[in-house]
Amino acid sequence: MTSLKDKVVIITGAGAGIGRAAALRFAESEATVVVTGRRSEPLRILVEGREKLDFVLADAANPDDAPRLVETVIKRWGRLDVLVNNAGAGTMLPLEHADLGAIAGMFAVNVFGPSLLATAALPHLKVAGGSIVNVSSTFGHKAAGALSHYAASKAALEHMTRCSALELADHRIRVNAVAAGPTETDFLRERMGLSDEQVESVKAQERSRIPLQRRGLPDDVAAWIVLLASDAASWITGQVITVDGGLSIT
Repeated sequence: MTSLKDKVVIITGAGAGIGRAAALRFAESEATVVVTGRRSEPLRILVEGREKLDFVLADAANPDDAPRLVETVIKRWGRLDVLVNNAGAGTMLPLEHADLGAIAGMFAVNVFGPSLLATAALPHLKVAGGSIVNVSSTFGHKAAGALSHYAASKAALEHMTRCSALELADHRIRVNAVAAGPTETDFLRERMGLSDEQVESVKAQERSRIPLQRRGLPDDVAAWIVLLASDAASWITGQVITVDGGLSIT
């Protein structure tokens, strides 16, 4: 997508999975991509030998990291055109076991982090007439047991997307979201904290419920993130595009 040539993109939580796939796609489109995460090693591996990729250590849940990240990107690259809020947190949390720490942890990454980073990025996005793409989940608009707080955080992100799109339209800033269905990443094990046996059980259940009969690949979702950030989507704002093999319609 030549419309992304020389644009500067931030992608949070890009050390693996959907964020990593999106970073590679943006770089293929000749954008300069700054990837972030809490662990340096996956980011170093991702950017090594790739001229269009750079990284900054940043934690989406740390409110001090948002302005520092944007300031670093501007110092290094001089502009900011696209913000992809991809970092996510979640856990299986039945209501009877819910506690403030677990709930607050999910909202810190899924709601507060994207909000504060968008605020920090806003002056530069106004100059560029830029784009924000938030990464949500099928469960931001589809009910599921033991996921009420994770789902609520993603529902908040989706409605923030719509409201921000209205607020920022006069500045030529588009705001959209991609709601990812079950995708082949380490999310279930590393973020949801499930055992290997539990992961395989969940995957089998999900495949049986998805009309297209497979879990997604990171690139399935990444393709839509890049598309929504490009000029091909120049007349699209305030939308949540669900990429989930049809799970949300079951």
